[in-house]
Amino acid sequence: MANAAIVVLAGTEGHESLGRVVNALQAATEFAENDEDELELLFDGAGTTWIPELEDESHDYHALYRSLRDEVSVCDYCSGAFGVEDAVDDAGVSMLDDHDGHPSIRDLVDEDYEVITF
Repeated sequence: MANAAIVVLAGTEGHESLGRVVNALQAATEFAENDEDELELLFDGAGTTWIPELEDESHDYHALYRSLRDEVSVCDYCSGAFGVEDAVDDAGVSMLDDHDGHPSIRDLVDEDYEVITF
């Protein structure tokens, strides 16, 4: 059994950032496929800007993202700071604000999650 917290920090600018989010989604899929593993897929910082992109049905990786939708959460503060709060609300994904409006990475570590950033 593994506990993994995959954190997407990469924004939507550039080819390299697309590679990072796709790698995050692929890694998350590997954990999600193992019923014994616990998975958190967190979009934080500039990574919050991926939510409206990936919610778009015409996006190349929409289906991969949707297959993980139940595992997705987003930083509440950062979604506002990066101007995607309305899109995140519309998407209906879980927003986290455990520590001053941000997700608590410390809580994840305390719960024995391996934190993997992309």
